[in-house]
Amino acid sequence: MKGSIKYLVGGALILLGLALFLGMISSFAFLYPQWFNKSLSLQQLRPMHVSAAIFWIVSGATAGILHFKREVFRAKGGEVAGKAFIWLWFGSIVGVFVFYCFRKFGGREYWEFPPLLGLPILAAWLYLMCSYYQSWKRRTKNPPLFVWMWTTGIVFFFLTFLEQNLYQVAWFRQSFLRDITVQWKSNGAMVGAWNQMIYGTSLYIMVRISGSEAAARSKKAIFFFFLGVTNLMFNWGHHIYNVPTASWIRHVSYAISMTEWIILVSIIRDFKHTLAEQRRYQYLVSYRFLIYSEKWILLNLALALLMSIPAINAFTHGTHITVAHAMGATIGINTMILLSSLGYMLQIDKLPQRRQERINTALRATHICLLIFWLALIVAGAMKGYRETILGIKDFRQLMEPVLIVLHVFAIAGIGLFISVSGIIYQYFRALYWDNSGSMNTTSIETIKPDARRTPKGIRL
Repeated sequence: MKGSIKYLVGGALILLGLALFLGMISSFAFLYPQWFNKSLSLQQLRPMHVSAAIFWIVSGATAGILHFKREVFRAKGGEVAGKAFIWLWFGSIVGVFVFYCFRKFGGREYWEFPPLLGLPILAAWLYLMCSYYQSWKRRTKNPPLFVWMWTTGIVFFFLTFLEQNLYQVAWFRQSFLRDITVQWKSNGAMVGAWNQMIYGTSLYIMVRISGSEAAARSKKAIFFFFLGVTNLMFNWGHHIYNVPTASWIRHVSYAISMTEWIILVSIIRDFKHTLAEQRRYQYLVSYRFLIYSEKWILLNLALALLMSIPAINAFTHGTHITVAHAMGATIGINTMILLSSLGYMLQIDKLPQRRQERINTALRATHICLLIFWLALIVAGAMKGYRETILGIKDFRQLMEPVLIVLHVFAIAGIGLFISVSGIIYQYFRALYWDNSGSMNTTSIETIKPDARRTPKGIRL
């Protein structure tokens, strides 16, 4: 791994740990404001947590693209632009958190820092596009599907970032409905953009593990790619159900949202069915992260489909159910895929068996804590929605009394989630910076015959 990519991977892992730590602290700041309001209030912690989570997702996705593109395109190019992206990107992130520490806010949802900091972020992304394009123009005549997914994600992230900053034009600020509609629309589309980058990386890893490009060239995969792009461009419609708009927009967005994540579920299931047993054992740890992401896709898909129904959305919108949907997607799906990608880059499947078991144990603990975390949010949201909508309780203190009990379970699960994921981050840092390449392979799994391996507990192959 090149030196500059190592910094990008290391920075991404730090952002993941920071996002989980800030989220854990935020939950207690909400439950016990008297302890935090004087130093770190929820109003300060929340944008820090959200920004750290978004920067982790985007940094992890771009790390995979910059690392894998050299092998995919089989050509050097864009090295200077890639390094410029990394340093400008992290310089901007440091600047964002410096402003947050001094309680200097601005912007809009997702990007709540002073608007001027959007300029270096935009410049960094332009460098990334230059680095990617210099390699992309040397692509083969018929590149695999993950190339087009990366390309689509990079371009649409740039477009949606510009769209998110349209509020700086006076005409958009003149109308509150116009401003909030554009913001919610662009936020939803940006999620689709980074999903394209992340799902493209997951598809690349599946191809490498299976040893076949069939999953990236089949007619079904191509169909699902265009379905994913359609989701990117129109799925945001269910984000604006509560905004007065034409009924056909609601109907179209509802129909499109029914296809959410079915794309990735189908690709992963095909991958599982065609993967030879020997290769599955060879990449067991990386494979396991992908399988856990599939479980969370199915869970979050069921929740997302229910939330997409306008009658239910009116009941759940603004409750903790919305947070559960976001956390299930961010941690259960995107983070699992990105940890699989970074783990593949770091060759965690060639670590000594003892260290692999530690990662597997931390992953199982993460899965359990996240499930409790997620269910607690759903229960809390359902209770709040029922008491507010059905019982008509208006007093916030009375409304939240039973909900706060459930949120204590959520906060405790958040502690477990932070600890378990930190265990994975620690092992990744060891592989990234501290391991000697010669000693890493002394007990490589490639030296163990598949039929002689013991399948780790807690996984069904």
